[in-house]
Amino acid sequence: MSVWKKLVTAVKGGVNEAAESVVDSQALRILDQEIREAKEELRKSDIALTQIMAKRKLSEQKAAGLQKSVAEYENHARSAAEKGDQQLALDCAQKVVDLNGQLETEQQYLTQFNNSEKSLRQNISQAKANLRRMEQQVDIVKATESVQKAQVSVSSRHLGANNKMKTAAESLSRIQEKQKMRQAEFEAASELASSESGDDLDARLKQAGISGSAGSANDELARILGNK
Repeated sequence: MSVWKKLVTAVKGGVNEAAESVVDSQALRILDQEIREAKEELRKSDIALTQIMAKRKLSEQKAAGLQKSVAEYENHARSAAEKGDQQLALDCAQKVVDLNGQLETEQQYLTQFNNSEKSLRQNISQAKANLRRMEQQVDIVKATESVQKAQVSVSSRHLGANNKMKTAAESLSRIQEKQKMRQAEFEAASELASSESGDDLDARLKQAGISGSAGSANDELARILGNK
């Protein structure tokens, strides 16, 4: 792969990563919008179901009216036949045939409306159940997101506090080391000053139980007198 192709691939990869990052950061907002759109679609589905139910009711009423008319004209045909009016009976029978044709067609419509209503009811009910579960999961995700953000904040602060404590401990240790060094320097200077003034020798003689400068003068006087 040439350098330019690698560069183009890297740029594409960077763009994809940036896009995914934006999507991830807006995931909950996008999800909320999708849920709102789903609710709007379900609202439209409820309206469609209401319309189908209304048409089904009208179809039922029309079918019932046709059935009633069929029964009436059947009775009219019987009455006309009983009175010997064959033509009137035939006309009533033809009316029954026409009404039965209309009734059959209307019952087909009614069957379609019933099937559509049943199917749509089931689909809407299932979709609403899925949406409720989705909303519950979104609530859980939002709560988890809040908890995790709080944990990240606490962890960051704890890490910052630990770093500050570590820095403070290091500073304290450096100060203590400097103080120890300064004290050692003071003690060394004091020892050097005592050694140069002779105080150190007298102090060591006194500590050893040996007489100091007064005893030494008496010994020296005895020596001088003895030499006469």
